[in-house]
Amino acid sequence: MITFEIVSVNISAETGEKKFPVDRIILKERFGIEGDAHAGDWHRQVSLLAQEDIDTMQGRGMQLSPGDFAENITTLGIALADLPIGARITIDTVALEVTQIGKECHRGCAIRQQVGDCVMPRRGIFARVLKGGTITRESTGSYHI
Repeated sequence: MITFEIVSVNISAETGEKKFPVDRIILKERFGIEGDAHAGDWHRQVSLLAQEDIDTMQGRGMQLSPGDFAENITTLGIALADLPIGARITIDTVALEVTQIGKECHRGCAIRQQVGDCVMPRRGIFARVLKGGTITRESTGSYHI
């Protein structure tokens, strides 16, 4: 089993905007994150992006923070984009299933406008909640394929 760390957990009330760090998120089975705009009965209930991928964008002269790419969970120590569809991720008691790798970038994405590129469409992943629970910045996770 391979383990990784949680750097930040983030939510927003509206779609199409960056998310803001919170102390904890509550995930509900087949729904997503309480209070997050992307929650609902669909395949992209939770978004994840690795801090390592955010760091590559910071190397282009931008100050970036967790949530700026609208990811719900910022990780450290896992190559998220290398996971296959269907991989299972466990974070504390929460179980997620990877449903999508990457996405189409929103038109007018602020980060793309500022640096000419955005990492989320290539390196971000999406998942559905198989088992709910609470995740904090101090949580750790593991995955299996």
